[in-house]
Amino acid sequence: MMFRFDSLQDFLQMSGHGPYVWSAYVISIAVMLWLVISPLRRRRQLLAGVLRQQRREAMRQHQEESADDFVTENRK
Repeated sequence: MMFRFDSLQDFLQMSGHGPYVWSAYVISIAVMLWLVISPLRRRRQLLAGVLRQQRREAMRQHQEESADDFVTENRK
C-alpha cells in the first residue's frame, strides 16, 4: 500500500482542500452522533414522564380509596 502524502502535514492540508474535507467529516460525525443520542434522550424523557403520571394516578387512587373508607366508617 502506498501512502499518497509525504507527511502528516500534507495529509492534513490535502493539497489545500483540508479545511473543507475535515469540516465535512466533523459535521458528518456530529450529525450521526445526534441521530443516535437524540432518540435515546427523548425515550428517557418519555419514560420518566410516563412513570410520573403513573405515580400521580396511583397516589390519586389511593387518596380516593382513603376518602371512601373514611366516609364509610363515619356512616356506621
